Amino acid sequence: MTVSTTAARRQRRAAAGVPSPWGMFLRGFFKHPVMVGSIVPSSGKLIRKMLGPVDWENTRLFVEYGPGVGTFCPHILERLPADAKYIAIDTNPDFIRYLRHEITDPRFMAVGGSAADVRQIVNDHGFDHADYVLSGLPFSTLPAGVGDAIGQATADVLRPGGAFLVYQFSPKCRDFIEPYLPRIDHDMEWWNVPPAQLYWAWKD
Repeated sequence: MTVSTTAARRQRRAAAGVPSPWGMFLRGFFKHPVMVGSIVPSSGKLIRKMLGPVDWENTRLFVEYGPGVGTFCPHILERLPADAKYIAIDTNPDFIRYLRHEITDPRFMAVGGSAADVRQIVNDHGFDHADYVLSGLPFSTLPAGVGDAIGQATADVLRPGGAFLVYQFSPKCRDFIEPYLPRIDHDMEWWNVPPAQLYWAWKD
C-alpha cells in the first residue's frame, strides 16, 4: 500500500467518523471484553501459520467468526479465488460498520449476528456449506452454552474435508470443538502476544 493510498484511507475514515484500526480495536475490547479475545491484534506469524493448511484452490466460501478490525481479512482475500466468497460474522455492530467501510472487495461480506447462527447466515447468502471457518472468539469466556452451540453449528455447516481453524490463548476451547469435530491438529505460535494455541479441526 502506498503512502498516498494510506493517507486517502485515513481521510476517508475521518470524514466518515470511523476510528483507526487500533482505535477501533481498543474500543471493541473495552466495550465488549468477553467477546474480544485479546487487547493486541494477531501477529503476522500467527496468521500465516493459521491459514497454511487451507486448500485455497478448492475454497468457495470462507467464513470468519469475530473478525474485529479485520486483521486476517487482507491475508484471506489475497489468497481467496476470484469466484469465492468470504463472510465475516460479528456481534459487535461497531466492527461490522468499520469493516463495511474499510473493505470494498466484492467477495467480502460483513454480517452482524451470532456464530451460532452460521448455518442460517450461510444459507441466506446462497450457500449450502462453508469450506473453512476461522475463529478467534474467546470460547472460555463466552456465556454458558454458547461455545457448545458454536461448535455444533460449525460442524454442521462445514463440508466434508473442510476445517474449523481456531486460535486461542487458552486450551479450554478444545472442550467446545472436540465433541463435534474430533480430528484435531494442534500447534503453538510463540511469536504472538500472548502466545497462542492453534487448532485445525477437520470434518471427516
